[in-house]
Amino acid sequence: MSTGTPRTRLLHELDRPADAFRAVGPNWFAVVMGTGIVATAAVTLPLHVPGLHAVAVLVWLLASALLVAATAATAVQWTRHRDIARGHAANPAMVPFYGAPPMALLAVGAGTIRLGPDVLGGTAALAVGAVLWTLGAATGLACAVAVPYLMITRHRLRLDNVFPTWLLPVVPPMVAAATGPLLIPHLGGHQARLALLAACYAMFGISLLATLALLPLIWARLLLLRTGPPVMAPTLFIVLGPLGQSVSAAHTLGTVAGDAVPDRYAGACEAFALLYGMPVLGFALAWFALAGALVWRAHRQGLPFAMTWWAFTFPVGTCVKGASGLAAQTDSVALGSIAVTLYVLLVAAWAVVATHTARGCLSGRLFRTPAPAAAPGTKPGPEPAPSAPTHATNLSALAPLPAPADAALVPRSA
Repeated sequence: MSTGTPRTRLLHELDRPADAFRAVGPNWFAVVMGTGIVATAAVTLPLHVPGLHAVAVLVWLLASALLVAATAATAVQWTRHRDIARGHAANPAMVPFYGAPPMALLAVGAGTIRLGPDVLGGTAALAVGAVLWTLGAATGLACAVAVPYLMITRHRLRLDNVFPTWLLPVVPPMVAAATGPLLIPHLGGHQARLALLAACYAMFGISLLATLALLPLIWARLLLLRTGPPVMAPTLFIVLGPLGQSVSAAHTLGTVAGDAVPDRYAGACEAFALLYGMPVLGFALAWFALAGALVWRAHRQGLPFAMTWWAFTFPVGTCVKGASGLAAQTDSVALGSIAVTLYVLLVAAWAVVATHTARGCLSGRLFRTPAPAAAPGTKPGPEPAPSAPTHATNLSALAPLPAPADAALVPRSA
């Protein structure tokens, strides 16, 4: 890059604009997730705000455009930089983010079903939403098996490698379970509705039990080894994802169960939504407070912007939808107030993170992070590598490349 390059030029921090495709990873689909849930959470709120629905439609359109852009950028990377794209599976920090593309599909698909009729018409919106849900559910189930398999067979991991990002591969089935019920009333045959309801409950169980297996590891890591590098502190909010999404899933499944099962079982589904949702939402709010305090502590120590900040959006949005569902089921003003408060925080977080991301993309700064073809200490094959990669290697694909003034952006040790 020449010293005379204008600082206002698009992608001026890159030697070549085409280099932007080298830094694309599955973590970039978190932008789609965080934007999509701002739209879908708005339509679940237990209050009517003039113009909110129209704004939600615009945000859903933005999320749809971002999904197309992220998918196209990924395709270009696989075409031009296949070694980097294949290397994501060998990077212990990047591989959990393979859960983000399925959730992005599901988030946009849910928005298409709820908000798409205003733009596409009812029939077309339902068809597109069904296709996106099917793709998201199928890839999400594959991810929930394939990523743990890779982590078990190709990475040698220790407790200091544990981060809340490990939840990402197992959350997509829960998102599918929460959004699949939107399709059940539109299925013609009783057996088809019953099959989809059963599939959604099965995916609910897959994600829930996997989350319960991982949460003790995250607790142990926090208690014994602290939060790690400041840049990873925002990922603590990822824990809210499976919690809030499971509350939302239990509610949406309970509301449509009567379309597929006898009344006595439908009533049990509705009761389960309440008995499960209340305590889990309570734990989610407690974790929200804990994560917020730890992020504030990291901020005081120096918390630079990185793509991990998108963890402030989608997980919080799942709690908005969960609280809104419980408020609708119980007519609780208190729960409604919680949902509205969380949504205000969600919108504020999204505005801040989206602004930083847009600036980083326009300048090219966010694309300066080299996505390694393979993390040192890992190699293809059935046997784990002899040594684990360092934190600096693990995090290099998740944070922007340090400028001289940001030399401590990614610490070399936890």
